[in-house]
Amino acid sequence: MCKWTRTTPGLYYDLTSAGSALPGLPLQSYPFPLVCLSVLFLACSALGGCPPAQGHDPLQALAQGTNCSWTLERHARSYNHLEGDVRLRRLYSANKFFLCIDKTGKVDGTRRKNYADSLMEIRSVSVGVVAIKSVSTGLYLAMSKKGTLFGSVRYNPSCKFKERIEENGYNTYASLRWRHKGRQMFVSLNGRGKPRRGHKARRRHPSTHFLPMLPT
Repeated sequence: MCKWTRTTPGLYYDLTSAGSALPGLPLQSYPFPLVCLSVLFLACSALGGCPPAQGHDPLQALAQGTNCSWTLERHARSYNHLEGDVRLRRLYSANKFFLCIDKTGKVDGTRRKNYADSLMEIRSVSVGVVAIKSVSTGLYLAMSKKGTLFGSVRYNPSCKFKERIEENGYNTYASLRWRHKGRQMFVSLNGRGKPRRGHKARRRHPSTHFLPMLPT
């Protein structure tokens, strides 16, 4: 480590490594810029290693105010571990209905807790975006340009929904593809368990709030 001491003649520093010490060297005997660069280089090495890359002079880089990015290539943060994550859940709305998709592609709500068509496979397709598929019918939850919910035989961009955890602990699901006058359109079940048009639903409405429940 680098230890600075003050003596009568002036400032000295000692460098100690592997139990051996170099004799104290007077600070005045070295050009001030070189001493500063040396200290900066030692500090940078101690903080995690900025070893010189090929074709780069560390002292020159420090003199130019260059950071250590030439040794650690910066990559966009990867969330690949989230993609493909699959959860089996029943989406229970704040209006006390389970979202379901029947074999004809009709989206509805049911109060039956163990209804087969309400068991959903929620798959993460990208960060914060999911695809929802009925396990029993194999149909994907989809939203049309007009905000109508339906079951799609094939997975397509209309089947992508932004999943967001709200402050009350419930989730909301907004169409990734479609908007109405610039506003998000949400998956929603009204007080009778019927799907609402996406453009009529708002994030704060209880009809858009769903609790992913583990199957029993």
